[in-house]
Amino acid sequence: MGFYENAFRILRECYAELNRDPRKCRMADWRDAFAPEPLIGVMDRSQSGDWLPWLALFPPAEGLPGDPVAKHNPFSIASYLARLATMLRMTLAGAQKHQREAEPAGARAGTNPESVTGCGKKRSTSSSESGDEIAAAIARLFKYGLLATIAGLGEAVALLEGMLWALPKYPTNIIIRLLGAVASEARRQIEPLIDNDDEMRRMWEVIDLTLAVMTGIVRFGLATDPRGFDAIDDYELREWLRLNGASERSLDSAVMRGIYDLAFAYKDGDPNHPNQAAGCAMRGSLRMFFTYRGAFFWRMQAAMGDVVFAPFYEVLKQRGVTFNFFHRLAHLKLVEVSALAPGERAYVEALDFDVQALTRDGGEYQPLMDVRGLPCWPSQPDFSQLADGDRMRQEGWDFESHWEGRKAATRTLHVGADFDFVVLGVGLGAIPEVARDLTARDQRWHDLVTHVTTVATQAFQIWMREDMATLGWPQRQTAVSAFYHPFDTWADMRHLVSEESWPVRPRAISYFCSALPDTELNGGSAEQSTADSAPKNYAVRQREQVRRNAVDFLSRRIKHLWPGAVRPHGGFRWELLMTAHEAAHPASAGALAAGETAAKSVTPAEDAGESRFDTQFWTANVNPSDRYVQSPPKTTGYRISPLDNTYDNLTVAGDWTACGLNVGCVEAAVMSGRLAAHALAGTPALEEIVGYDHP
Repeated sequence: MGFYENAFRILRECYAELNRDPRKCRMADWRDAFAPEPLIGVMDRSQSGDWLPWLALFPPAEGLPGDPVAKHNPFSIASYLARLATMLRMTLAGAQKHQREAEPAGARAGTNPESVTGCGKKRSTSSSESGDEIAAAIARLFKYGLLATIAGLGEAVALLEGMLWALPKYPTNIIIRLLGAVASEARRQIEPLIDNDDEMRRMWEVIDLTLAVMTGIVRFGLATDPRGFDAIDDYELREWLRLNGASERSLDSAVMRGIYDLAFAYKDGDPNHPNQAAGCAMRGSLRMFFTYRGAFFWRMQAAMGDVVFAPFYEVLKQRGVTFNFFHRLAHLKLVEVSALAPGERAYVEALDFDVQALTRDGGEYQPLMDVRGLPCWPSQPDFSQLADGDRMRQEGWDFESHWEGRKAATRTLHVGADFDFVVLGVGLGAIPEVARDLTARDQRWHDLVTHVTTVATQAFQIWMREDMATLGWPQRQTAVSAFYHPFDTWADMRHLVSEESWPVRPRAISYFCSALPDTELNGGSAEQSTADSAPKNYAVRQREQVRRNAVDFLSRRIKHLWPGAVRPHGGFRWELLMTAHEAAHPASAGALAAGETAAKSVTPAEDAGESRFDTQFWTANVNPSDRYVQSPPKTTGYRISPLDNTYDNLTVAGDWTACGLNVGCVEAAVMSGRLAAHALAGTPALEEIVGYDHP
């Protein structure tokens, strides 16, 4: 996303240091690997019950993500408030324009209402204006009934906008009074216009939610509270918006559903139980909308393993880092309390690993493969490099599965002899499995894994013979959410066609994803859903469930998204799917998630049936480290910071830590990693971690 300042800064530095030759590698620079994507959308349910795309084109913002941040702090709540007012004023102007266009010609005659200043001109609030002058302007609003039209509302918001840019100069009670009046009048004037008018309804939902957010920020004093948005993390997002005047219609709007979909914010993966902390959601959403640079989204031009992790790996290798692959952490061992000297802090004494495989020659495993000059991370290990690799391949060893118990050896590393410091960078779901000493001896770690929840996710990808316009999607390439469960989010990935090896290229590629209900694990907390307590064949059954979900989704739901993909009498056109026997490879080296492949080829006799789906890709992300970290209400305080120095030689990294963003995303993980680097080496300086001091 365009607000991932720390992630892009690290990536840009990585590509610059790697210094690839553009004559030999088609992704030599970070701009080769990422392309702007300004168009995003949600699937909106119309008044008549039809599903309609609601797309927004976000204009390029000044600069590029990762550029030095200007002296003006774009991450302040006061800045967000003023930007919200600007967005509110523009949306009201759009509503006024739409209303006038919908009116009969004769109804447009008449005079404009008197302006706030009494002269009919748009005004702005100067920082030199006194509270008395502002109070007088507001009094004129009410005295002359200037809020009685949408145009008057817009002028009132312009007044409010100037006041918010000058915070905390103006008294809160004046701002609250004006916000309340605007909200009341907007509801009275606009709500009656939305019946049978989807465009006006959408604008009203944005206006209503914007007013609720602004009212809540001011009413709760968040602009001056040292806790910032953390002060409202005990509230669920919809609960907090409802408290501040949002209507039920707006709370169930496509925009709101999209915010929950983006964060997989459903208790136990159940779409009927949306659940995310108000502060975390507000911080992430406002950064997303108001601090992006260059483009709202940046689309990776190949798989993430190829454009992110492979370059990271190559740079670290150039710096002399040694990698030990196929080492699965089994136990992080703390020193016994009785062995500590008086005043000595506890520390990590040893690390136990299961060595899943050894290389044939005893050397270091080489993970990358070349695909037309691009170093790529393959979807499966190179068994030819492994001792007994042929046997492992034939027996189906799955090194990335938590439930794969087979191993070649064990290994223990000891403090002082093998390591000095430890960065624990596993996913939150794995903490109860690998850090039992921490959760048993430290109440904070026990509380972390008890209260901060994770959720399984599901995804499928399909390659098709016809282009998106023929399938019934005439719009340009984009990504949308807020669609039918069980796959609420869809990304049009047609740009990857040229990266894949097909004798006859597909015309369209699509990815779908969503949260995956996993009631078999009895809840989403890391403690309650320990992987070792999962029923036998749990992962296999969940993957089978994802296949059933995908087939059912294509059979019954895809018609609302791609009407050209279904038969005249209903049912998905399975012959659209490209099959594995049509390709030199089922997909490019990095197109499939690690450890996954298309299931099997189908014969021509099966070409027209559902079995064609078996050559596509689908996955159930249920491994402990694969589970998505959520941000439920009342859990922020349980997160542990990488700066925590309770243990003498241990820090942590991951989007589950207290990192200043506290939502599940790449940016949070990178911020956490930079904090861990600061804890170990004092660099980068905290002020260099962009947005860490976000209110």
